[in-house]
Amino acid sequence: MGQAFQIATLTRPLATYSIVALDPESQQIGVAVVGHWFSVGTLIPWAEAGIGAVATQAGIKVEYGIDGIRLMVAGKTAYQALEFLLARDPEAELRQVGMIDIQGNVAAHTGKRCVAEAGHCIGKHYATLANMMVQPGICDTMAEAYESSKGEFSERMLASLQAAQDAKGDLRGQQSSAILIVNRHSVDHIAQDIVADLRVEDHREPLKELNRLLRMQRAYRAASQGIQELMSGDIRATMKEYDEAILLCPNNHELKFWMAVALANADKWEKALPIFDHLLDVEPAWKRLIPRLIEAHLLKEHPRFTTTVPA
Repeated sequence: MGQAFQIATLTRPLATYSIVALDPESQQIGVAVVGHWFSVGTLIPWAEAGIGAVATQAGIKVEYGIDGIRLMVAGKTAYQALEFLLARDPEAELRQVGMIDIQGNVAAHTGKRCVAEAGHCIGKHYATLANMMVQPGICDTMAEAYESSKGEFSERMLASLQAAQDAKGDLRGQQSSAILIVNRHSVDHIAQDIVADLRVEDHREPLKELNRLLRMQRAYRAASQGIQELMSGDIRATMKEYDEAILLCPNNHELKFWMAVALANADKWEKALPIFDHLLDVEPAWKRLIPRLIEAHLLKEHPRFTTTVPA
């Protein structure tokens, strides 16, 4: 019966590598993960602005994420929260968990029954974790990549995961990925507290796809900021944001269309019309949207466009 119970506890043996980290520069905290399991993003990464972040994997028990956050809400450090949960878990040796609180305290656990190669590495304001890897030392490789990489916090986290994948990663390959980043200090507005919450549920190259989604999110964030700058009347700042957005996603017609709208509303028709012409040639459906925007007073009128909405 004891053997049967041990097998039952492994109904979700998530072979995974992840990083949980806090970035003092951006004041962000979060988790990034790749695993050979469907939709790891619904199970492994947990984070709450102003509180901390948790990665729970291997013989996964999602309560480490839920209760770990609750314990940190109650004032426990990451180490205290993890120690408390492990002491009450009869199957603690199956678990692999990383926790970090907003003070930068880091705690990690790799149970003795986690499938080899398994281990974790704790650095300043971060921890890397991996199990069922092709070879040992993956966590150290991830740590080195995280510390040496440049760019935004999210990019550095994904660089850490890429280093694991380049070192052959999970012996079964990869299936899904996720990144969850929140603000270190909450602004009491959930939409603003969540910096990134992206998931690739099932994909042959989930890490590559996650990178693509992250670039797209950055592009749309820049476009949204451009709209805010336009509303304040700063056309120069508007175009700077849209230029960045299109640089990130050069083949995205949606971003180009709204850049043209922004230019038109700033009476920069000499720049807007060529963009409109190109887009209408590529995708005629945009022609149906233009008069609707004019009717809604979201686009200035121009002799080239009619306010009559096509049927």
